Amino acid sequence: MRTAVVTGGGTGIGRAIALELVEQGLDVTITGRRAEVLAEVPGVKYVAFDATDPDAVAKALDSLPSKVDVLVNNAGGNISHDDTKSRWLANYEANVISAVLVTEALAPRFADNGRVINIGSIAGRRGGGSYGAAKAAIEAWTADLAGELGPRGITANVVSPGLIVDTEFFGDSMTEERLNTLIGQTKNGRAGTPRDVAALVAFLASEHAGHITGQVLAVNGGAHLGR
Repeated sequence: MRTAVVTGGGTGIGRAIALELVEQGLDVTITGRRAEVLAEVPGVKYVAFDATDPDAVAKALDSLPSKVDVLVNNAGGNISHDDTKSRWLANYEANVISAVLVTEALAPRFADNGRVINIGSIAGRRGGGSYGAAKAAIEAWTADLAGELGPRGITANVVSPGLIVDTEFFGDSMTEERLNTLIGQTKNGRAGTPRDVAALVAFLASEHAGHITGQVLAVNGGAHLGR
């Protein structure tokens, strides 16, 4: 059976990805900082740790799969701090360092012809302060990763969502006016859902996507055209 690790797999997009991969027949392990949240996701194994902490990542390795066919780096978020330096560093750590640390730790366990899928954001192309800058960095790093892992037949891609509802991302900050504005920017007139993202991740994780690598694939209803 193929195995998958999904970071930030307890809620929202990460949870949807984990459940979709389970449905596709993979043995899925999810990670995150909140064990009580991870434990509520059915059909998966879970390991709780802080992916931004190198020591915590190293300690978690014994509990993670010995062979990894699919790694989905979904952990992250838009971290708010009043202090400018703290805000920028926190967003870089949450979105970039977490992905880099987990990927480098698991790289020796990647199966040949494996898949690495990093979750980016429309903010990486359209702007979004420290969060957008961090997601732009994910795209640059993934390009390097595709080259490093390519000789082993391993692909590395970014899935870049736009507006996705039914997640914790916006908290209480999403007003009806802003929601309608963002929906109005799409070509299909609707918000995205976690399952929209999960469906693309599942395809990239499959054997059918072996010649797609180093790419940024948008899931945003046409709100921003990736060209």
